[in-house]
Amino acid sequence: MQLTTQDVQSWFEKFSDKIKENKGYLSDLDTPIGDGDHGNNMARGVNAYEESFEQKQPATMSDTIQVFSMAMISKVGGASGPLYGSALMNMVKETKQIETIDSYEQLGEIVEQGLAGIKKRGKTEFEDKTMVDVWEPVAQDLKAGSLDKDQIEKAKEHTKDLIAKKGRASYLGERSKGHIDPGAASSALFFDALVEIVKE
Repeated sequence: MQLTTQDVQSWFEKFSDKIKENKGYLSDLDTPIGDGDHGNNMARGVNAYEESFEQKQPATMSDTIQVFSMAMISKVGGASGPLYGSALMNMVKETKQIETIDSYEQLGEIVEQGLAGIKKRGKTEFEDKTMVDVWEPVAQDLKAGSLDKDQIEKAKEHTKDLIAKKGRASYLGERSKGHIDPGAASSALFFDALVEIVKE
């Protein structure tokens, strides 16, 4: 397994496409337990990334991730912008001296740094029914040397049975059960795109 700067750019491009395709689905997930705007917010973020990418033409892996991070922070409303932004900024630091990612384990360490950014910014833990519930198992699976879409799907679906402990959904208490967390769903798309790039 090897990922170059171009591969990371393809990953983000694929993710952007997935967000646009699933914009309605993500907002529908957000409607019963949030503001109902997660899909629109994320679409704004990926559109901003694409524009910024065209202008800046980042040449390194960390610069590419930085462009993505800034787009998410500046354009995505609610909690998602700062959380994705924090994850990506940590990944920028972790890839500063890197030209290629040479193993699942190394990729797992980079994702784990992203996860640490989300946990710190959101003051959230595993099974609080947030995007952490996808990022944490993905980081562990990568560090163990594998990642596939079934594992990602399972992590996303797991949020359905949890009671939300963070964000707007937490106000619903028990009633937040039975709904997939929207941030976990967009994170699943993020890592689905990664799996597709790794497998190509």
